[in-house]
Amino acid sequence: MDIRTEYVTLKVSDGTEMQGWTARSAAGGARPGLIVFQEAFGVNAHIRDVTERFAREGYVAIAPELFHRTAAGFEGRYDDFASAAPHMRALKDGEMEADQRAAYEWLRKHVGKQALIAAVGYCMGGRAAFLAGLTLPLGCAVSYYGGGIAPNPGNSGLLGRAAELRCPILLFWGGKDKHILPEHRRAVNDTLTAERKNFVDVEISDGDHGFFCDVRPSYNPTAAALAWSLTLEFLKTYSGADKD
Repeated sequence: MDIRTEYVTLKVSDGTEMQGWTARSAAGGARPGLIVFQEAFGVNAHIRDVTERFAREGYVAIAPELFHRTAAGFEGRYDDFASAAPHMRALKDGEMEADQRAAYEWLRKHVGKQALIAAVGYCMGGRAAFLAGLTLPLGCAVSYYGGGIAPNPGNSGLLGRAAELRCPILLFWGGKDKHILPEHRRAVNDTLTAERKNFVDVEISDGDHGFFCDVRPSYNPTAAALAWSLTLEFLKTYSGADKD
């Protein structure tokens, strides 16, 4: 499938403006929408590539630059988390929700009237995808190793709002992840179970944090391929997309 890619400028309800990397079929047509949430390292070449991969699977996809208030255009190095950390700390949930709504509204204008919109996110973006599932009328959400969904010393988490979850969610975890511990994963599972939410919980035992990212040392091609196929099936089940 030939795709068209470009940056677009979105107006956010708090008066700020945000860039979003978009990818969609060059042929046009009614297609479901997908918000792709970045890692802590920005809407970098990897996230742009993932956004384009989803477009080739039949989605109109947008990756909003969540750090636009503190570092517009930020692209950090994977060996320099310290450069990303201040922007993560500065981004508040209310601001992120406003960014998510702006991305959602852009998609709403560019997909079919009856088309569903979903969200997927990685690392920091995995938490963002969970948050979007609380606040937006999504068909579904997919969270890859989302740190900060469960409470930890640096984050109050989102489980206190789990009752607000509005859509099915697929959660991926790496069994070797030293950042998101087994007790964090259990807390997410137990809370969503107690709230009777529709979710799929997948732990890939030999996956580490960032196993999907093919430019990180933790990349695991087997885990990434498995997660990709499950993600596509989950999205197809709840939002629907067929390649040309």
